[in-house]
Amino acid sequence: MTSGASATPRSATEQRRLEEALRDLFEERISFNRLLGVRVDSFDPADARISFEMRPEFVGHYLYGRLHGGVISSVLDAAGGFALMCAIAEKFRADDTEQVLLRFARMGTIDLRVDFLRQGIGRRFDASARTTRLGGRIGSVQCRLEGDDGKLIATASAAYVVS
Repeated sequence: MTSGASATPRSATEQRRLEEALRDLFEERISFNRLLGVRVDSFDPADARISFEMRPEFVGHYLYGRLHGGVISSVLDAAGGFALMCAIAEKFRADDTEQVLLRFARMGTIDLRVDFLRQGIGRRFDASARTTRLGGRIGSVQCRLEGDDGKLIATASAAYVVS
């Protein structure tokens, strides 16, 4: 297939193949995500979602069992990167799985701003992110982290190099 942005949809088989490869890359091959136990819940480019379970290693305040701020920041950063992966895959619908995966080779966070809104207490946490801009070199996202009670714990805005 020809590389580049196109309105040509990929086949359902190729889309499944791409999603399997993205899941493997994001959950297994990115070692830090594996350490966090992050799981992909949605590949929707308009609302990419990941989740993780609380573990004793993630406690930032021993008396209250609150989620550590570094874990919150890391998961929001991961959610933002994943949202951009989904947006890039959507933008380049004519590319096959290998071509899309090659586009991630130079991705990296260049800015991350986190607002901590509420204590991270719970058993499961859900992060969502949406791409607000995907340019040729820089991508921007807005992210949210919620507890298993649906309450908003933190938000973030981030920028990534994508080329």
